Amino acid sequence: MGVPPLPTTKRRSAAATALVRSADRALARPRRRLAAAVAALVALVAVGAVTLLDLRAPEPRPADTAPGEFSAARAYEHVRVVAARTHVAGSPANDQVREHLVGVLRGLGLETEVQDTVAPEAGQLSGAAGGATLARVRNVVARLPGTDPTGKVFLVAHYDSVQVGPGGNDDAAGTSTILEVARALTAGPRPRNDVIFVLTDAEEACLCGAAAFASAHPLAADGGVVLNLEARGSTGPVIMFETSERNAALVDAFGRAAPHPVGTSFAVEIYRALPNDTDFTAFLDEAGFVGLNSAYIDGGAIYHTPLDTPAAMDRASLQHHGDNTLGLAREFGRVDLATLDAGHDATYFPVPGGLVRYPGWLVLPLALLALAGVVALGWLARRRGRVTTGRLAAGFGLALVPLVAAPVGATLLWAGITAARPGYAELLDPYRPTWYRLAVLALAAALLFTWYALTRRRIGPAALAVGALGWLALLGVLLAVLVPGGAYLVTLPALAGALAGLVALATRIDGPWPVVAVTLAGAVAVVVLLPTVVLLFPALGMAMGGVAALVAVLLGLAALPVVDLLHPQAGGQRGTVALQARRLGALPAAAATLAAVVFAGVGLGVDRFDAAHPVPTHLMYALDAGTGQARWLSHEAEPRPWTDGYVDGDPVSVADEFPAFGHERLLAGPAQAAGLPAPRLDVLADTTAGAERTLRLRLTPQRPARLAALHVDAGTATVLRAEVAGRSVPVEPREGRWGFGVVVHAPPAEGIEVTLTVAPKAGQVAFRAMDASDGLDALPGFRPRPPDVGVVGSHSSELLAVARTYPL
Repeated sequence: MGVPPLPTTKRRSAAATALVRSADRALARPRRRLAAAVAALVALVAVGAVTLLDLRAPEPRPADTAPGEFSAARAYEHVRVVAARTHVAGSPANDQVREHLVGVLRGLGLETEVQDTVAPEAGQLSGAAGGATLARVRNVVARLPGTDPTGKVFLVAHYDSVQVGPGGNDDAAGTSTILEVARALTAGPRPRNDVIFVLTDAEEACLCGAAAFASAHPLAADGGVVLNLEARGSTGPVIMFETSERNAALVDAFGRAAPHPVGTSFAVEIYRALPNDTDFTAFLDEAGFVGLNSAYIDGGAIYHTPLDTPAAMDRASLQHHGDNTLGLAREFGRVDLATLDAGHDATYFPVPGGLVRYPGWLVLPLALLALAGVVALGWLARRRGRVTTGRLAAGFGLALVPLVAAPVGATLLWAGITAARPGYAELLDPYRPTWYRLAVLALAAALLFTWYALTRRRIGPAALAVGALGWLALLGVLLAVLVPGGAYLVTLPALAGALAGLVALATRIDGPWPVVAVTLAGAVAVVVLLPTVVLLFPALGMAMGGVAALVAVLLGLAALPVVDLLHPQAGGQRGTVALQARRLGALPAAAATLAAVVFAGVGLGVDRFDAAHPVPTHLMYALDAGTGQARWLSHEAEPRPWTDGYVDGDPVSVADEFPAFGHERLLAGPAQAAGLPAPRLDVLADTTAGAERTLRLRLTPQRPARLAALHVDAGTATVLRAEVAGRSVPVEPREGRWGFGVVVHAPPAEGIEVTLTVAPKAGQVAFRAMDASDGLDALPGFRPRPPDVGVVGSHSSELLAVARTYPL
């Protein structure tokens, strides 16, 4: 026989109150518990499925798609040309890619030029480990004039690749998208505003191409709206992950004009706090630029590796890039660009069918409202006899347990998996990560269900639900103050949960409306939090899967009243009935635990290293041409068996011999000296004025080189002023022997001029000159990698460096 509903009058008998306290203290207690649980779960699973399906990239369109639309098939033909082979900045292969780009853009009737200059890196000019960094760049720039311009729209992607891979996704995807968008725009009416297509050089080296354009090109003088296109993987939806400050108007245009808008203000907040850069950084460093940065990021195992080929590309992701870019180019091409400064950031996140967005000034009021709603829920639940003050306090305190346990458990799980499969340590993400991601989510669910089963009978479902919402609401206020763009993740589920609880308390406890209310609140949590859980895995990699586990637990805490429906009624049972209830309550936790073990085991079984999915390794070669000594070097923390054949012992610093490498400690091993020449250092002029000596030097590689570096011995002179290719560079002393350094990527064959004004400390000034090329195959003692051994996606993989000291 069920417990009768509580009287709605203010006064109730002590017996009635005791009856409820000893029986089920949940916010919803339907008469047909199993049916209600099934209905609620089916509803939430359906909402989750629709939410995830909406995140998928669109189907790629064929080559015969209408001229005014984007076709992944047409764009892919450019991908095949751009990423036919490795084309690092300064290489002959990169020259061929540039010729293709220029030919396509001029063939569309666009005003096209090549900006050829030496430029510094974006951001801090001396931010690289080796010193001040520059590059010889050749940007491809084309212009589609507007009919009545109010400003300029810049479509930006880089066309160079890393030194070990062809860049089929990074960034042939962005480059080819821009070529196809340019074709589509020229096939229709001209836009109101100028559209500038900027295909930058030397992004992989130092963002120098973007810095050269944004800081010095006449078309960039007045700024404008930048749409930067990137890829950090091979598949997945295109995520708009970064914006300029005061982005509300930009985000509104994104939600309105992008056919498939995927992006969150939380991602923007996180990215702004991280030390990551793309070409977009170079534009934001200059006044007058605003814009959006987008990329697809799943399939990160191939990132910056030889496996990043055109064949590895998911053309649905390419279609997503193109649809959004074309829609945004047309939108920004038609609006008055002078009205885009909204004065504040927006909060936004994807929902099925579009993008929810609201002004940033609402963030804190909503967070405070959610907190007030949870407090009101706790007060009313206490008034109605569902909880006591002590149980509320206990529920709040105990809700912290899964919030801590889930990320810790996920971290330990991954530590165990990497112990069994050490090669994962060098990968951004496993080749086939799905099973591991499911294992993390199952583990988070297991910990949540176990915690709930152990605490539910003693503390009560209502107290645990209110306590969980209390944490969400408090986190919402904290995020509203510190990370406003991420506050929605907890504020909206907390507010929905509080409203659902109030509805449940205001209606019959055993009627349908409490179940409907808590299910709707759970649906809000699913829509808000599930996309973040899914997107966090590729964004952060499995090594930080604990973050996704934390968000998954937040989702579970927000949906605790629905979780409660999976359990028998709490309280009031004795003897055999109580034992059966506890066993039934343990079933969700046991099922989730078993799932976590199975998923992890299947992951280890299916994601094995082989010729198509090689274990990544890192190796470099460094030769001192002055002493004739050579070494193999590797940054692997625990060398793989193949690498172990070259290096041994403890990590060492090679900063004294090769200052361009910085102070990173590397594994080293002896190598045979190759007969390779060091770069030549010629004195073009040498003058002295008082205590200052000015040296005009030419640094010339004697072999095809990707970069050249020059460092000054701090014990022989202090550098006062410096110029590279006529460009002044800041003088910031470095630690160690070599107090000043400059690194030049893609150096011209005729060499690079460096002018230094120094205060000598000795009769001679000592210089360390180095150049570096790519490829180890021709070196004595090198044994080619077996088929199942690959190359780490690192800018120093396969590097061959030669250095020499010159006293002048």
